[in-house]
Amino acid sequence: MCGIVAMTASRDVVPVLIAGLKSLEYRGYDSAGVALQRNEVIERRRIMGKVGALETLLREQPLAGHCGIAHTRWATHGVPSDRNAHPMLSGERVGLVHNGIIENHEALRAELAAEGREFTSETDTEVMVHLVAHYLDAGQSLLEAVRSAVERLEGAFAIAVVSADEPGRVVGARRGSPMVLGLGEGEQFLASDIYPLLAETRQFVYLEEGDVVAIDPDSHQVFDRDGHAVERPVKIAEMNADAVQRGDYDHYMLKEIHEQPRAVAETLEGRLGVNRVLPNIFGVGAEEMLARVRNVHIVACGTAFHAGLVARYQIEETAGIPCQVEVASEYRYRSPVVPDDCLFVTISQSGETADTLAALRHAKASGYLATLAICNVPESSIVREAELVLMTRAGPEIGVASTKAFTTQLVALQLLLLELGRVRGMDKAVYEAAVDDLHHLPDLLNRALDLDEEIRELSTHFVNRQHALFLGRGGHYPIAMEGALKLKEISYIHAEAYAAGELKHGPLALVDRDMPVVAVAPNDALLQKLVSNIEEVQARGGQLYVIADSRVAANFHERHGHIMSVETGGPFLAPVVMTVPLQLLAYHVAVVRGTDVDQPRNLAKSVTVE
Repeated sequence: MCGIVAMTASRDVVPVLIAGLKSLEYRGYDSAGVALQRNEVIERRRIMGKVGALETLLREQPLAGHCGIAHTRWATHGVPSDRNAHPMLSGERVGLVHNGIIENHEALRAELAAEGREFTSETDTEVMVHLVAHYLDAGQSLLEAVRSAVERLEGAFAIAVVSADEPGRVVGARRGSPMVLGLGEGEQFLASDIYPLLAETRQFVYLEEGDVVAIDPDSHQVFDRDGHAVERPVKIAEMNADAVQRGDYDHYMLKEIHEQPRAVAETLEGRLGVNRVLPNIFGVGAEEMLARVRNVHIVACGTAFHAGLVARYQIEETAGIPCQVEVASEYRYRSPVVPDDCLFVTISQSGETADTLAALRHAKASGYLATLAICNVPESSIVREAELVLMTRAGPEIGVASTKAFTTQLVALQLLLLELGRVRGMDKAVYEAAVDDLHHLPDLLNRALDLDEEIRELSTHFVNRQHALFLGRGGHYPIAMEGALKLKEISYIHAEAYAAGELKHGPLALVDRDMPVVAVAPNDALLQKLVSNIEEVQARGGQLYVIADSRVAANFHERHGHIMSVETGGPFLAPVVMTVPLQLLAYHVAVVRGTDVDQPRNLAKSVTVE
């Protein structure tokens, strides 16, 4: 959520700042703005709405300069409005953009107002810019003023600051929210992540927790949380700007759904031998550590939480190890009992999810055997702070509703459960069959995509519906939960998922001819139970849509509604493959309802605040 781009150079920076904001639109936002050092003052343009509205404003009120900051805001303090949009100014002397939340802003606001600072917004961010101005007025340099200000802040933030007194300089700082430094020839950049800068540079420095950075066109300085000058390593990005382009697809989400066979193949590449998972793919010494694991705790948020729930079924069944899965925002505020030899697993697409990162930090002080991160973003905070890591290699995911990140998380967790099972004496034939299944998974995902047109036609049935019910059993109950989440995220249809056996314990009261019911029907031991649950829906006039394994599709009849047959490869792979039709359903329903598929209202891609 929120996006920062800053640049200092010998050329006009406005086109780069605007292009950078456009590449950050996937994060979710409600207003946009830019501020530049110009004619010995800070000038600003900001507006409620999309970056396109900011571009229109800049055509009407042109702005150019060699040093500036830009921002897309997702409202936390103060309603979305022009006056609450970033950048925030203190007079015409200081400009600041901010991602995150400042928890002690009310006390600081009262203090600054008492000394005569005038507030024009409801935001916590305006407190920060006035605080920096306070230290500038005391005779400090911009770098010193920012360092003094951040020492007084409580909460999570990434900021970029400019001052009219120091032309060509931008100062940034991060605590609990990500920020990267981009290095160019005669120009330097700061941003929330690397995507807005890929068209300008592939050289990046990933700032660490507590870092403060000062950039000028030809140089940069980084200071750690104790104020010591430090050298952070320069990383060369493997991806280029084309990796975050939409190509011929109508939406990023559709592109990313269709990228799943390749993304899963990337996740498996170099990690599977002919008949085994290759050793130490989680890090040096992982094999010896996994042999000691007797319990597993998985902590995540949203879609990643659903991946953890699927893994719980498979870990307990395949590896015979107790597994507990929790929502990170709940876990971090209770006192979990940590059993002996327990592996803590955290899952995050961005690696910067605030609740998940806080849970990881809590776990590291709680006596776990080890911490393992499953993540899609190298150099993210979660990756750096976990002891063991498995990257999902999904590539950039721009659509807010997660697709390929989810399926690659499922696959990464399957690699983990196979290793846990192997070191505990899992039956060799079962183990090798599962490894062989994984080799075929990308092809099965390709075949599942063949349902695209059929599902597009069925999506029109949902256009005027306000509610939907999703059913699954066993490890496919979390897949039903993920299907319901996708539908509600991007089509705004209220959707709920239930374990199908719970249908008669309440949800059946909702079923009528206006209620679409989507059921996930794999070829497993619970199939006949699920058929009975579906019969209950059919008897009440519910409109059924069954996604069925091709080998059991014949168990369902026309009276059961619309049957979509998909080849899953068997129970081990079925949760991954069954996900694809549910993603396609959510996508096509959203399209026919005319919603903003890639940037659904009120949501953000990377949730870096509580």
